[in-house]
Amino acid sequence: MYVVCVTIRVVSEKVDDFLQATLENARQSRQEAGNVRFDVLQSEVEPSQFFFYEVYRVKDDFARHQQTPHYLKWKEAVAPWMATPRQGVRYLSCYPDAAGWK
Repeated sequence: MYVVCVTIRVVSEKVDDFLQATLENARQSRQEAGNVRFDVLQSEVEPSQFFFYEVYRVKDDFARHQQTPHYLKWKEAVAPWMATPRQGVRYLSCYPDAAGWK
């Protein structure tokens, strides 16, 4: 499994717009054949801070995700709403492995 964790800080006045665009992207991402999970988390303490937990079957599935129309639309829409550049960290899943994800 290939995991991508992304931290995003959004300008306060655009939080609602960001969340709406992000949830649409997440819903469509879950329809991708290689996507196993796409969690969108919002900080309880700082509502303008978000965390994405994305799981793909293999690394190439994530690369394909980044070329989908819905991702490209999201990326362009939210770019001006970022308070700071988003930070992504990529991981290889040790547990559960591919057989453990349904």
